[in-house]
Amino acid sequence: MQVQFYLPPPSAEASDSVDPSTVAAAQRLAQIQRVCQLCASLYRQSLKVFVYCANQQDAELVDEVLWQFDAHSFVPHNLAGEGPARGAPVEISWSAPRTQRQVLINLTETVPDFVQRFSQIIEFVPAAESDKDIARQKYKHYRQLGVTPQTVPAS
Repeated sequence: MQVQFYLPPPSAEASDSVDPSTVAAAQRLAQIQRVCQLCASLYRQSLKVFVYCANQQDAELVDEVLWQFDAHSFVPHNLAGEGPARGAPVEISWSAPRTQRQVLINLTETVPDFVQRFSQIIEFVPAAESDKDIARQKYKHYRQLGVTPQTVPAS
């Protein structure tokens, strides 16, 4: 099992006049856009991807961003339970996967019980300093599983 933690891009310091919820929403959307670009790259490598989200709202946001890709860079995808019986190359869900896939993109705050079903796991380090402990705990969990995660700098 290979585990990669994608580091957040450097961000400009927010001024005191910026609403923290607006900053958090912008950071979340930027992360979803990075996830979708990564899905496109993995799809071009002919890999089957499972994007595991914390809730239905996040899953629908990933789905919506993928639909916004232009026709030349379209990524076949579906929300779990929709589309073909074996799913599209990229499947998005907030519940455990039903089909076999090579890559898990985990967008939840914990390491899922089914993580060992995947050969490659991708995690994202949150941009907010207050949320980085979540990534640290997941990193420790993978180490306890005998895996040494790699970090991937923001591009």
